[in-house]
Amino acid sequence: MAHDLTNQLDRDGIVILPEFIAGPQLLGMQQAFETRLRHMAWNDTMGYERTEMYRHMIQDVLLLDQGFLDVALHPLILQVLKEYIGSQFQLVEAKGWLSLPTKNNFHGWHGDAWYDQHAVSTIPREVKLAIYLTDVRSGAFTYIKGSHRKQHPRLVQSHELAQVPRERIMEVPGTAGSAVLFDTSGIHRQATPVLEPRQAVFLNYHDPSIPLQQEDVEYYRYHPLLLNAAFLGNLTPEGQRVLGFGDKRNYQHGFERRRRHAFLEGISRSLLESSLQINQALYYPRRALAKARNLLRH
Repeated sequence: MAHDLTNQLDRDGIVILPEFIAGPQLLGMQQAFETRLRHMAWNDTMGYERTEMYRHMIQDVLLLDQGFLDVALHPLILQVLKEYIGSQFQLVEAKGWLSLPTKNNFHGWHGDAWYDQHAVSTIPREVKLAIYLTDVRSGAFTYIKGSHRKQHPRLVQSHELAQVPRERIMEVPGTAGSAVLFDTSGIHRQATPVLEPRQAVFLNYHDPSIPLQQEDVEYYRYHPLLLNAAFLGNLTPEGQRVLGFGDKRNYQHGFERRRRHAFLEGISRSLLESSLQINQALYYPRRALAKARNLLRH
């Protein structure tokens, strides 16, 4: 079966895996992901990142639930990746997001840029495994079959696709637990409009020896995976290799990301410090009041 899927991926650039995850595994993944979506990450509160209008981003999903790790290392997926990318592939990124309802085309046609296009003579292979955590009837993943490995990945304007036959444009609605395996150099997008909130996870695999584009180096996008020790008890040596155990090639010591909202951070910090000062000033009066109430009860 893996060889057939590899052939399909090589031919079309995309493979659909209906109902790839189900039952308790899917439920655990959904619950853990939903919990992170309840709050924006701030101070000591874990949650989602908000860097754009229509998506709530959750990084490092392998921390959240055993199911995410298990699907990332699914034997069928690993065999297809080994045949398609080569034996040195690794899982290099594991994130997901909530897409908010909108009629705006906020995530248009593109191929995923990730490698230094001036440092390679061919188009390196990268594959993502997309997993729906909610039923998707609108805002579905959409891919142009056969568009992979034709050009270096870039943004693509709609008018450039005017001559593409309709049968090559593959829109992929699906139930929660459905998955899509695709070559990221192919032209793809999230369809519009998005009529219901969509939750999806994307697991990204490529050979980490390929030179990265400068933008991703500066953002430290492909940092070593963050993992949960509670989920690692049954790893095989191959699983450890795929997760990058001991691989420091893209590690950056003492990395500090450029602050994008320094002014807002300053306001937030000042408000927090004021709140802490008020709480500290009220600590002893509150204790005295609590003791007085206890005495009155007795």
